[in-house]
Amino acid sequence: MVVGDGQRLGAGWLAVGVAPTVLFLLFVGLPLVALLVRGFGHDNFWDSLTSETVLQALRLSLITSAITVGIVALVGTPMAYFLARRQFPGRQLIDGLIELPIVLPPVVAGLAMLMAFGRNSVIGEALTSIGVELPFTMTAVVFAQLFVGAPFFLRSAKLGFEAVDPALEEIAQTLGASPVRTFFRVSLPLASRALAGGLVLCWARAVAEFGATIMFAGNLPGRTQTMPVAILGALESDLGEALALSVVLVVMAVAVLLGVRVAIQRGLGHVL
Repeated sequence: MVVGDGQRLGAGWLAVGVAPTVLFLLFVGLPLVALLVRGFGHDNFWDSLTSETVLQALRLSLITSAITVGIVALVGTPMAYFLARRQFPGRQLIDGLIELPIVLPPVVAGLAMLMAFGRNSVIGEALTSIGVELPFTMTAVVFAQLFVGAPFFLRSAKLGFEAVDPALEEIAQTLGASPVRTFFRVSLPLASRALAGGLVLCWARAVAEFGATIMFAGNLPGRTQTMPVAILGALESDLGEALALSVVLVVMAVAVLLGVRVAIQRGLGHVL
């Protein structure tokens, strides 16, 4: 009787969860379906897909996000390994600062970078004196993407390295491998699944970045106008281009989501 009552109680709680699940799926799904239907049904949709605005924004987003991911992988990997293997005073504070951009409003991040690297800042004035300007350039786009995207990789990579048994590294070094060789032959391969998942999330966040980009890099077609920023401009002049850009971003987001899901099912994202 006790088992039967427990089963009935569990079934009752499961039934209670059906309604909010359906409602939430409708809440998320209906706007996306409406966007796709309206997009594909728009008179100028297919022409807008190949318009100069869309192609320039797509090209800029892909180039800058690729640069961002490359920098994050090159700099973030040793940084994540260091944080995973070393205990020192203030580490919790550093971990908090690394993850702060995840919860910080992107527009605040953009304004903060403008205050730090703008022409009227100390760093900005020093850079301007040697002929280097960051705001409202493609470099500013990369800076904005790094600010918001890097924490996703660092968090995932750090967890991945923490999951690697230090004893395996010690054994490799006991057998004569140098610390560098141990890192590349033992630590990195074992954590590669987490690193790959983190890079995917970093790339997705970089492509979708809007607030920090428009504040720090502006909205200059062909120079700083990424796809999310281009949507804002297109809404004022051409709904077809805005819909085309939005549909492309939705398709890219779905592709990334499916990729991550497949990775999780195959055990590639167990630390995400």
